[in-house]
Amino acid sequence: MRSDPGTEFCVDIVVKGRKTEVPERFRKHVAEKLKLEKIQKLDGKVISLDVEVSKELNPRQADRSDRVEITLHSRGPVIRAEAAASDPYAALDLAADKLEARLRKQHDKRYTRRGARRISAAEVADHVPGAATLNGNGSVVHEEEPEAVPTKRIGSLEVKGDGPLVVREKTHVASPMTLDQALYEMELVGHDFYLFVDSETKEPSVVYRRHAYDYGVIHLSTDPMVAKAQQAPAGGALGG
Repeated sequence: MRSDPGTEFCVDIVVKGRKTEVPERFRKHVAEKLKLEKIQKLDGKVISLDVEVSKELNPRQADRSDRVEITLHSRGPVIRAEAAASDPYAALDLAADKLEARLRKQHDKRYTRRGARRISAAEVADHVPGAATLNGNGSVVHEEEPEAVPTKRIGSLEVKGDGPLVVREKTHVASPMTLDQALYEMELVGHDFYLFVDSETKEPSVVYRRHAYDYGVIHLSTDPMVAKAQQAPAGGALGG
């Protein structure tokens, strides 16, 4: 199917099923749900949209049996969004919302870059760290350099002064989430990895981007032998 030929751009929408049939009613719902006018406002270089529907036959995955993946091709970067639900219509709605959120984020980034104003020479020192300061005659004002701090190396790390060695540390409060939610959050923030607590195992895990459009996940679990050794007393009792 294609967008209205009367619009400025013609966009192809290709709907296909992977190991499942796609009814005509669903194809019409895709055309209604993916509002091309709104998509073109957020990304004027869009060329086509691929919508792939697949079905999970495992009865244990009944609540996530239908998966919909949307791939947007444009003259810019390819954008993907996917979701799973108990029926293809609900999965399509979730995937379409994710796609719109990612398009809006990219649109806002482009708008922010375009809206950045030029700064005058007098403002350079206020905006650019380390920039030279000029006096009223246009000559460089030489500031006194602070006394050099001795630097030493400890292994592969470089430490200034006498230490102690300080490593930047952050602690975040995280609610357990599913793998799909973690992938969505990673795409939303635009990072190549995302640390989360798996809602099934309650263990820390990391999802990361691999080559092409593949993703990887690393799960961490506690070694029971190591944990047992750490809980053992440091020394034995002395007999009388």
